[in-house]
Amino acid sequence: MRCDRRNFSTDPRSMAISSPPPRTIGIIAGSGVYPETFIAAARQQVPGVKLVVAAFEGETKPELTGMVDAIEWLRVGQLGKMMKFFLREGTTEAVMMGQISPKNLFVMRPDLRVLFILARLKERNAETLFGAVGDELGNAGITLLPATTFLEDLLPGPGPVCGPKFKKRQVGDAEFGFRIAKATSALDIGQSVVIRHGTVLAAEAFEGTNACIKRGGELGRGKEVMLVKVSKPNQDFRFDVPVIGPLTIETCAAAGVSGIAIEAGKTLLLEKDRVVALCEQHHIGIHAV
Repeated sequence: MRCDRRNFSTDPRSMAISSPPPRTIGIIAGSGVYPETFIAAARQQVPGVKLVVAAFEGETKPELTGMVDAIEWLRVGQLGKMMKFFLREGTTEAVMMGQISPKNLFVMRPDLRVLFILARLKERNAETLFGAVGDELGNAGITLLPATTFLEDLLPGPGPVCGPKFKKRQVGDAEFGFRIAKATSALDIGQSVVIRHGTVLAAEAFEGTNACIKRGGELGRGKEVMLVKVSKPNQDFRFDVPVIGPLTIETCAAAGVSGIAIEAGKTLLLEKDRVVALCEQHHIGIHAV
């Protein structure tokens, strides 16, 4: 049998294994520290990761510019421009994190891509709209990751989390509030309630968690008032994760709320060290149900 030596090159260059391209993740970044928390965790856990940010004028922190490989500034509603930016940067995965204030949603000037999405939706709320955006990303070959990606250490398990431990009566109140909040969230009303001794003082709606805390605190007059925050049944964690941060603790302290019950494994503690310090300072306990 004749062997053709031309098929067996010994040139080292032909034997080299080309390294895979870097993992490229696009961050759809709203306001607050959530995006920068993700950036720090991604850099630590995925060496060589390429991070690109779709930023929103008047929402995203400008400081992110120095923390990522590329950034594009958009108006809320410019989905087409965002998609072009991600594809140009070679993005294969994306995450949504941070908030967009309701006032900016109401003044949104949607581009044609968003208008086509809106025309297809029978119901127009955050869940359906962000879900449709996720579908658009998927159609372009970009996988929308859970917003808890790389942040699993910030999702407390069941039991006491920080601050004073709950007493037996408080644990009972937490379980009661958990059932109520699950029911209101299933109706897409809100994911938080403020309670005291088995009585619902306030339920969150469009005004947001902090306004609900203030209203409930006024009615409870600072006597064993508790905030309970949960996820919605079948919640899509790609774009909607319950969050507790320093502002939540400070709002509770000002309103006289002395306990916070969260859903175990499904609630992010952002700026965890600050949250722990504020809970100790204001004697506010956090307990995961």
